[in-house]
Order: sequence, then C-alpha cells, then structure tokens
Amino acid sequence: MAQTHLQGVEISATQFLEIWRHYDTDGNGFIEGKELQNFIEELQQARKKAGLDLSDKMKAFVDQYGQKSDAKIGIVELAQILPTEENFLLFFRQQLKSSEEFMQTWRRYDTDHSGFIENDELKNFLKDLLKKANKPFEESKLEEYTQTMLRMFDTNNDGKLGLTEMARLLPVQENFLLKFQGVKMCGKEFNKAFELYDQDRSGYIDENELDALLKDLCEKNKKELDINCLSTYKTSIMALSDGGKLYRTELALVLCADEN
Repeated sequence: MAQTHLQGVEISATQFLEIWRHYDTDGNGFIEGKELQNFIEELQQARKKAGLDLSDKMKAFVDQYGQKSDAKIGIVELAQILPTEENFLLFFRQQLKSSEEFMQTWRRYDTDHSGFIENDELKNFLKDLLKKANKPFEESKLEEYTQTMLRMFDTNNDGKLGLTEMARLLPVQENFLLKFQGVKMCGKEFNKAFELYDQDRSGYIDENELDALLKDLCEKNKKELDINCLSTYKTSIMALSDGGKLYRTELALVLCADEN
C-alpha cells in the first residue's frame, strides 16, 4: 500500500502517515539505516513504475542520503520531498522558525502545565497557526490535521503529546532535544541536580544557574552535547521558563527521563 502511495502525483495527509509508519519499522520516530535505504530504493521504483521522474527535491534527497548507511531523517525531511496535499506538516513547521519559538509555543499551549499537549490543546494550537497565516479551513479539516498529527507524533500511543514527541515537527538537525535524549537522568538523579544548581534555594533555576548546569553537562557528555551550542541550548530551554524562572516541572521536560 505504501509503495502505491509513492506513485501518486499528490499524497493525502493520511497516506503520508501510512508511508511514514511503513518505513519507520521500529517505530522510534525516525527512518534510518536500512529503513532509509529501503525507502530510497522503493521511491525510485515507484516513480519509475508510475512513469514519473524524480523531482529535483527527490534527486537532491537521494544524493544526500543514498550512500550513507548511518543517515536518519525525521518526519519533516520526508514531508519536504513527498508531494503531500496542502503540505500541512511543512506549513506548521514554517510557523515555528526555531527551537526557541517551538519551546515558547509549547509553553503557551500546555495550558494546564501537565507536561503534555492533549487533543483540545493541539487543536487550538493548529487552529491558531492557521488563523495566523490567514489560511481558510473547515472544522472537518482541522479535526483531520489534529488526529493525523496525534497519530504521527504520539510514539507511546497515550493519546497526548510529550515535549520530545511534539519536537519532531523540527528538522533532525535543529531538534536540540534529540541531543538531550542521551543525557536524561532518572527522577532521583534529576531532583538531586536541580537542588545542587538551584544555589540560592529559590525553588527555580535562573539563567546563570542554568548556564552552570549546562556547562557541566556538556563537559560530562562531550559525545552528545556540543559546548559551542551552549547559548542555543540555554535560550531554547529558558523559553520554557516563567519570566526567567525555570521551575522543576519545566526543566524536567528536557532533562528527566521519567516525563512520560
């Protein structure tokens, strides 16, 4: 079925989801390694079978990823090359121009501070993005986008999106949260670290305290974190704060492995 969709001149949001799920065989939120090589091979075969040439974007994609056995792509990279109807994923991506803007948006729409965006919160988020861009929409289309995005990003199938799940709207290269996946701490360890870096015992971490915490994390985890990106990490994480006060629950979204 997914191979048939690849032959289409235009792919619906639902078909896009089927293609994604077909090639992300281990369900980890990326198409990588052998999965990616299979996708590239079958994309070329499908276009040939349909009598269609590879588009310029597809050719560039094949050149970039075709020979790399360790390459990986996220949903956004796939959306950039497939002719998806109204390309709704790229549209939403374009409204979130950076990791910092993404984090600010997250904070605004997680209205109950549960650490998750639930169905209604996600729908409000999408509705506001459509309005902001003066894009007309029908209620049924909004519902389809909401459900498709839930099904696409909700990797643990709990019917809501955690910060890390939602961050897959960002391209792999820009998704700084991916870098923190390898350095997350268990709840006990995280609480200990929070208390250690909350030097004035205020109950929140300020910018200077976060700076010290991130410097130490970069030193201990040179493989995962790049100290040259420290200011980007800091700005993005501080976007979750309440007027410069980063409380335990917000920092836990990035650094605590027990968030889901």
